[in-house]
Amino acid sequence: MTKWPILLLVRELGHGGCERDTTKLAIALKDTCFEPHVGAFHEQDGFRAAELKAAGIPVLFLPVRSFMNSTAATGARMLHDYIREHQIRLIHAFDVALDVFGCFAARLHVPVLITAQLSYRDMYSWIFRLALRITDWMADRVVVNSAAVGNSLKGQVGFPESKLYLCYNGVDSEVFYPATVPRPKPVADAELLIGSVCVMRQEKRVDWMLRSFHELWKQYPGLRMLLVGNGPEAPRWMELRDRLGLRGVCHFEPGRQDIADFMRAIDVYLNTSYSESFPNALLEAMACGCCVIGSNVGGIPELVTHRQDGFVFDSQDPDHLTRLLREAVENRSLRESIRREAVTTAHERFSMRITAEKTMSLYKTLLKERGVRQVERP
Repeated sequence: MTKWPILLLVRELGHGGCERDTTKLAIALKDTCFEPHVGAFHEQDGFRAAELKAAGIPVLFLPVRSFMNSTAATGARMLHDYIREHQIRLIHAFDVALDVFGCFAARLHVPVLITAQLSYRDMYSWIFRLALRITDWMADRVVVNSAAVGNSLKGQVGFPESKLYLCYNGVDSEVFYPATVPRPKPVADAELLIGSVCVMRQEKRVDWMLRSFHELWKQYPGLRMLLVGNGPEAPRWMELRDRLGLRGVCHFEPGRQDIADFMRAIDVYLNTSYSESFPNALLEAMACGCCVIGSNVGGIPELVTHRQDGFVFDSQDPDHLTRLLREAVENRSLRESIRREAVTTAHERFSMRITAEKTMSLYKTLLKERGVRQVERP
């Protein structure tokens, strides 16, 4: 049998969108003409590594702790050895740190090198933005997961459209699908459950979720809220919950791997971020049959059609969020219609199968352009 050995690179293999994307894609490519391998910097809290290993996908850990000390050189040597030993033909980096490391450490050692820009560049330090201008030139393609981020690259840094490749995130329809499940015990008495799954960082604006929920709960005391995730802002937002008097009706659940049943239990799902490219969790919530409300940032309007398969609110107007949440709570027929349409959108337009096929098409095009042959495998 012949295969193209490829290496997907990501910073770590725990919680987070890039980590999830990398893992899903590697598993989807396993039984194709590609032989996927995955490399990461950090081994700790790496539950995605267990998923990959269970699927029979080799995982390489590169002990890089900083680009400014000897661990970077050690990681580069390990990467060179791995490329040679496994005859890696293509590298695809999935986040900014690995874009930089992959290009500088491996550009001369693989025929095809792809980077990714899955968020806006103004989120990064000036030194990373400068490094990315160099890696843009070094990479064969730069993958974006929303047209919004692609347009920002073209407008802000004059990026050539010919090197951009739009590929939306995909949802695993075998994991995320509608089903009737019991509510989690802390919110088992909910008449209607409002919730979100996210990394608790500042840009997620969970404080907006809490304040909008508080307004509705005062009128509808049977409402409950479920917030799932870890992150640096979690203590501050739990304190806000308590100040608003919501301790008994809003439950914070630590981040976990098995989130599908939590999403299936949620009736109205919120994404209130002020910066997104194409949020996995919002797509997964749609696939599970939630009525979603998302901010009009990044690729969210590319995913959600307002009042058809979700609601889209003005990211500068928290009162707009509250009004749409009120409508979702009070208008049951509209809420149920949106839930049904959300499932159709997620499974028919944004499935993992479509994402894998589009990614494979990019890989094949670049490998064939460079005349790279497949490798004999037992």
